[in-house]
Amino acid sequence: MFDQNLRIKDVKQEIGQLVRSLRKQEAISQNELAERLDLSRITIQNLEAGKNFTIDTLLKVLQHFDLLHQLNDLFTALSNQSDNPTSLY
Repeated sequence: MFDQNLRIKDVKQEIGQLVRSLRKQEAISQNELAERLDLSRITIQNLEAGKNFTIDTLLKVLQHFDLLHQLNDLFTALSNQSDNPTSLY
């Protein structure tokens, strides 16, 4: 059901790279982003490095960059798929 070659560490690094890219596109520092989200600079630094971060931190960052709705849409679609399984017959 899941790809055993895909590691959580790799996904966290991809998230970190995305956040760094979005922050740089907005031309703000880690400190500025942290202040806007009421987080510490270290929290943003860890997120961008793909180190441990909370789901709340990720959701705040996604909301800031107007991406929270896309994550919600993904989960809604996945939920709808599991509610309506297709028949194999």
